[in-house]
Amino acid sequence: MIKSMTGFAALTRDDELATIGVTIKSVNHRFLDLQLRVPPSLAPLENRIRTLVQSRVARGRVEVAITLQQRRASSYEVELNEPFLESLKGAVDTARGRGFVDGALTAGELLRFPQALTIREKADETPIEESPLAARIEEALTSALDELDTMRVREGGYLRVDLDARKSRLGQLFEQVAAAAEEGLSGLQTRLAERVRELRAESLADEALVAQEIARFVGRSDITEEVVRFRGHLEHWQSLSDSPEPCGRKLDFLIQEMNREVNTAGSKAEGPAVSELIVTLKADLEKMREQAQNVE
Repeated sequence: MIKSMTGFAALTRDDELATIGVTIKSVNHRFLDLQLRVPPSLAPLENRIRTLVQSRVARGRVEVAITLQQRRASSYEVELNEPFLESLKGAVDTARGRGFVDGALTAGELLRFPQALTIREKADETPIEESPLAARIEEALTSALDELDTMRVREGGYLRVDLDARKSRLGQLFEQVAAAAEEGLSGLQTRLAERVRELRAESLADEALVAQEIARFVGRSDITEEVVRFRGHLEHWQSLSDSPEPCGRKLDFLIQEMNREVNTAGSKAEGPAVSELIVTLKADLEKMREQAQNVE
């Protein structure tokens, strides 16, 4: 499938648990290069996040940023500093016995001593990966990946129109090369036959040896194999484009193979028009290769 590697998605999910923000950017890259930016509290979820992104994106440099603002009622625990209170009670009893203070130590007076009590917010003991919040984060990330995929598919549609046009032009050019090579080969055979007749008239030619050399030379100039392989590459390109699987790297390889056939045909084929067509073919293949670099 022709799908672009370039895309962007951003969304926010807001509910009773938290506000979750997800931003995804993707650009061209030879392989999958995944960069994550998540709050420290979500570190235990990084492997799950990576696995989810990798299941949806095959190639490209992908940056995923997740923000989190939790909403939860705070609860506190109060701890008495019993050793301190024991010491304080002993000191107060001594003071009372000597007449320095009257009455019992009240709770209000106790609160005046910061060392007497430790007040702290209760930590949530449920691991983040087992909490309902983890599912909400995965849902938000999945929705963002859906948006990213929609954009990459849309951009891929534009790429396919361009690449299909270039593929069609390459096919036409190579058929012109085949026709020009065939014409050049016929001209070569005619010239060689004429030269053989001249040599025969001068009794300077061993006809059997000359016939063998002509056949060998003509065989070296035949590009039928290259034409068949090039046509096969174009058909393979079409099947890859129609397949639902990512095909960018395979298209890169096919372009290399097509370029090899063009080079071989250019070195073998005869005919005055062949060289110009080969130069045009190579230039168009390079443009096609540059465009294919955008395909996932």
